[in-house]
Amino acid sequence: MAYNQWVDLTPKFKPARKNIDSITNASPALVTTTSDHEYTTGMVVRLVIPEAKGMQEANQLTGTITVTGATTFTIDIDTTGMEPFIAVVDPAISPLKDICAQVNPVGESNETLSAASRDVLS
Repeated sequence: MAYNQWVDLTPKFKPARKNIDSITNASPALVTTTSDHEYTTGMVVRLVIPEAKGMQEANQLTGTITVTGATTFTIDIDTTGMEPFIAVVDPAISPLKDICAQVNPVGESNETLSAASRDVLS
């Protein structure tokens, strides 16, 4: 296989997935991560929520975020009618003590394209 000089072997968009501490029942929903997320407003993220954490209606949904703090952001998903997010899982519900919900960056709004120019690999 020949090397294609036009292929970017060092992609720039590599923000990390983060564990979720809480999600509010609101519109837009407020998401709090367990550590600094380093995300930017306009990023598109996917919520990954295990059954034991509740709020299954939001599992695998994607939305555009607005950063409100180092560990918080709002996401354009209406969670008002969804089951609540469970911060601490009862061992009777799940024997997995470290079960985590996660937020995974998948892209960003075409209007901003700011994270694509941030080289986090260097």
